[in-house]
Amino acid sequence: MTDRHLHIVSFDIPFPADYGGVMDVFHKLKALSEVGVKVHLHCYEYGRKHADELDEYCVSVNYYKRDMSARHLLSRKPFIVASRVSHALIENLSHDDYPILFEGLHTCGIAGAPELKNRRVFIRAHNVEHDYYRSLAKVEKRLSKRVYLRSEADKLHRFQDVMLNADAVFAIQQADAAYFSEKCKNVVQIPAFNPFDRVEIRQGRGDYALYHGKLSVGENEVAARFLIDEVFAHVPYKLIVAGAEPSLELQKLARSHSNVELIANPDDETMFGLIGNAHVNVLYTEQATGLKLKLLNVLYRGRFCLLNDKMVEGTPLGDLCVIANTAEEYRQRLDELFEQPFDADLTRRIAILDEQFNNVRNAQRMADEIFRVKFSDI
Repeated sequence: MTDRHLHIVSFDIPFPADYGGVMDVFHKLKALSEVGVKVHLHCYEYGRKHADELDEYCVSVNYYKRDMSARHLLSRKPFIVASRVSHALIENLSHDDYPILFEGLHTCGIAGAPELKNRRVFIRAHNVEHDYYRSLAKVEKRLSKRVYLRSEADKLHRFQDVMLNADAVFAIQQADAAYFSEKCKNVVQIPAFNPFDRVEIRQGRGDYALYHGKLSVGENEVAARFLIDEVFAHVPYKLIVAGAEPSLELQKLARSHSNVELIANPDDETMFGLIGNAHVNVLYTEQATGLKLKLLNVLYRGRFCLLNDKMVEGTPLGDLCVIANTAEEYRQRLDELFEQPFDADLTRRIAILDEQFNNVRNAQRMADEIFRVKFSDI
């Protein structure tokens, strides 16, 4: 079989794979290499270090400085796109005729470059980006940041037409695939690539509930505040809130409740232990945008998972969770769950997760789509 080479253009350096977007990128390129694809990785750098670990899975790795100058705020392109336009990248991509996979709209600013004419181009849609940015704006406290997010959402809405010319768009969620299918000629739903090889869940009981996430993100702070103020302030159960970069206000709020503990910036080992030992992992979101990878984290490693409908909207995972949509329902479900040990038959959970989120199987599906021979190519 002829070697299959693929350029992947990543919006960030995907190692360490420590947040949702780069987690999908890293585990995708790792799985693609396992199914025989020769990956040529191109990544933008703006704060993360070069990662020698990427050389294990890639034929080549190139880095490009992201231009963060404020002048891009005046561009008709979204800032996240304009700041990632690189002529050095165009030159490197033009040395061969391998297909190109752009990770997110972020990296598509060069997709129409004349040097790349007639190339097979694919786009990984991590979200419906303009919806995501509008939802971020709704929970943003700072006026200047809120104005920026709304402007960026409008620009992203216009810029998404770049997808119309892609050979395929790979959507993560079913709902996103349905949205893009109304506009694009070929949309394939391939779930998030992830770090989970198998379900590892402790039976029995824990003595606390856990909420985790990157706490510097507005929607995650909103979720933590809802759980503290509206739910755990009115029940006797202990809540641990764990995650990166919590605000001083959130830390102060946690300290004001005797049954709430906040653990800031835990390392991976600590976080995995917190998830596995919790009796209930509680999640909450006010925006149904994109698959929340923290949901996969708790389904692969945690006991009971209590969350609202928006956390599982557009996914097949709702049946594996306990659903609550109001503060009162959260309190009622906690009463029920803390009364029983976790002794569930995990067969169904394992089957659904393996069917949807098997990295190697999904990498093969993606490779088959990228490298399939078209009649026009013969």
